[in-house]
Amino acid sequence: MKSVVEKTELDSIASSPLRYRRPWELLWGNISKGNVCVAGDALHPMTPDLGQGGCSALEDGVVLARCLAEALSKPAGEEINEGEEHKRIEMGLKIFAQRRRWRSFDLITTAYMVGFLQQSSGMIMNFLREKFFSRFFPGMLLRKAGFDCGKLEY
Repeated sequence: MKSVVEKTELDSIASSPLRYRRPWELLWGNISKGNVCVAGDALHPMTPDLGQGGCSALEDGVVLARCLAEALSKPAGEEINEGEEHKRIEMGLKIFAQRRRWRSFDLITTAYMVGFLQQSSGMIMNFLREKFFSRFFPGMLLRKAGFDCGKLEY
């Protein structure tokens, strides 16, 4: 690993700062427009305090695939023209946005609050973190990881 880092050219390293997305931007903003939709980190950028970034992106993939499959499914022998296909894709993306909006809101808000509480200092905050939050956080964090995408069929 050390050798790889030492041989890496500095101009080939990309670094981006963490960006906090205000949860209300997600609630009132556009997640999809036409046949374009955001997913993954573009939908729910969050601090790494929950460890759910990659998992939520996988959730997005499953939900997005399901929404598009439902939107594009057709009875046997039926043809869909290009205009109709575009409308169906747009509708599938709108459904995806509806299904993922509150989950993403929950994850962004929780990650921010957990990070804030873990990084805060002071006698009162240390007391609360050690005596109260230490009992509350593990169960809450496990519930965040327990999202059910439903049965995966192939």
